[in-house]
Amino acid sequence: MSTTQSDGTNKRDWIRLACWAGIAAYAVSALMRLSRGDALGDIVDFGDLSLATLAAGGCIIVLILRSPKVLKSSTMIEANEARTVGMSFLFIFILMAAYYILRPVRDAMASDWSNTEISFLWNLQLFVSTAAVALYGLACSRVRFQLLVPSIYTFFAISFVCFYLGAASVTDRVLLDKAFYVWVSLFAMFHVSVFWTFMADLFNKEQSRRVFAFIAAGMSAGAAAGPLFASQIVSDIGTDNLMLVAAVGLLIPLPIIFYLQQLKVVDLHNQNVQADLSAAKIGGNPLAGFKDFFTNPYLLAIGAFILLYTTISSFVYFEQTNLLRDYTREERTVILSGIEAIVNILTFGLGMFATSRIVTKLGMPTTLALVPVFICAGLLILAFAPIITVLLALQIARRGANYGITRPAREMLFTHVDRETRFKSKPVIDVAVYRGGDAASSIAFAGLTDGLGFGLGAMAAIGAGVAAVWATAGVYLGRVFNRKNSAEEEKTPEPSATSSQQHQPAT
Repeated sequence: MSTTQSDGTNKRDWIRLACWAGIAAYAVSALMRLSRGDALGDIVDFGDLSLATLAAGGCIIVLILRSPKVLKSSTMIEANEARTVGMSFLFIFILMAAYYILRPVRDAMASDWSNTEISFLWNLQLFVSTAAVALYGLACSRVRFQLLVPSIYTFFAISFVCFYLGAASVTDRVLLDKAFYVWVSLFAMFHVSVFWTFMADLFNKEQSRRVFAFIAAGMSAGAAAGPLFASQIVSDIGTDNLMLVAAVGLLIPLPIIFYLQQLKVVDLHNQNVQADLSAAKIGGNPLAGFKDFFTNPYLLAIGAFILLYTTISSFVYFEQTNLLRDYTREERTVILSGIEAIVNILTFGLGMFATSRIVTKLGMPTTLALVPVFICAGLLILAFAPIITVLLALQIARRGANYGITRPAREMLFTHVDRETRFKSKPVIDVAVYRGGDAASSIAFAGLTDGLGFGLGAMAAIGAGVAAVWATAGVYLGRVFNRKNSAEEEKTPEPSATSSQQHQPAT
């Protein structure tokens, strides 16, 4: 027993030493650059992070996860949850890095098309997303649960290989580019929805309040690393080969998925959700997700919350696209990559150290309404000062706060539904409803701007009204969540202290 503990301690010490060595090397390099006269802003440029800066940040995260006292005080994560949270962080980091390798390429295409063309593609996404969700529901009914999640990522990896082969054989790529735009947009929603569904199946309700925000920070880290990695290799391998890089990235998390399924029992002791995961199928009607969504008031409320969010997002996205029309595709990609990097740094900081405390201290109603209220105020400012700088600042703040605060809180809402509803209805909301909101808001935006000639100020005023309704919906949904929590606490007694101690690893 003591030998095993000693070996574990030595292993942890080597990991800590390696991390401290990496941080020290980065600090020495930064000091040397300062001594040569380089500005601090050039050394640590949050709009254009270097691989060395990201590596140093990764070392800091590993040190936090390896130190139980620091881990609990800074992130509210318990020691027995560290491995699962760390692997979940790595899981979403890799997924988001793979996606963000392709996102700037996709978004740069949009400025070559008119608002009407983009609106058509967004409407097409609605039908593609609805069909994809129906097929996913069928897979939930037929595929063993243990293989369901890895099968989804394998499918998307194969699809990007197909796009690569198509790009190599097609001369006129207009239709292929638009198909790629639609498919990447579907992937953007689907891969995150499936991930968070998997997370809601790993952690219980109490754990999700504390750990989801930290895990969500991995999204920001991956989203920052993806474009940076792509920028380092795109000049050598070409844009089309990034599709193959993304495909490989989607296959890397497959062993992590199986490992997390083991940690759910070994470390988290949440095996009561399903006794035999290896043989379990979710079963049921493959279209049950749509039926449950339309008949469940709680799911309808979540859907309404997301519809209001997509309306705000679509308005800001279209204005951003219009402002970038005068730039070349390469310049747009650079600008968009810079915005992504700043957003991801903001999201990372909020997710690592703020969101869990906001949820536990202020509660779900305030947490869900916080960002909508901020966006409402920002849009009112934009309505009276419709300038580019204000719009871009609002875009950065909106996305950073949404990903860092609202998104993790929204994912906690799904811990109050059963497994079949979670796996079948959540993609309906995250993909079909989300894309439905995109389609409807794109039609509205195109009609108001191209049809009626509304300008930036008028659209901002309309958006402020939508944000106010969004905030009201957040308060209502948070109160419903709290009522469900109270009802479950009354029915189910809390585990005894003795039971909890039995689950702690020996020290």
